[in-house]
Amino acid sequence: MTTRLLPLLLIVTGCGAVATNPTWVGGGMAVTGPVRIAEQEATWSVERAKSEREPDEISARHVLVMHKGSQARPEGVTRSREEAMTRAKECLAKIRGSADFNEMVNEYSDEPGARQRQGDLGKFKRGTMVQAFGDAAFTLKVGEVSDVVETAYGFHIIKRTR
Repeated sequence: MTTRLLPLLLIVTGCGAVATNPTWVGGGMAVTGPVRIAEQEATWSVERAKSEREPDEISARHVLVMHKGSQARPEGVTRSREEAMTRAKECLAKIRGSADFNEMVNEYSDEPGARQRQGDLGKFKRGTMVQAFGDAAFTLKVGEVSDVVETAYGFHIIKRTR
């Protein structure tokens, strides 16, 4: 009698759908669940190691070469994107050839107020800056200069100072 009531009980309580669902039959969840958890834990482990290596707050300076498509550009900037990229690469080559960073800010940066601040952005926390800029800045060592980094504001050359 109990064997007859069990199928009826499963149907009445709605458990029959779960018990016969193909993803559950044969231990499907037992096989895929741990794989997903392991992948997630591996991702977390990489992120944890990265955050332990990189500080939460740094200081940096930058040269910003803008073009006519740049966000928040001054009216006087009329160069094309390609011209701006060429100009940024020229500046980077000079910096890598031991040119003074302050002089390069004065000569190349289009950011309003950059000359007065010598390109100094002060201290900023992870996630404060535009993602491409922040990602590049936080991977630099103190004193190191980035490659040319493009954001909606133009082309940056970043020097980490702290």
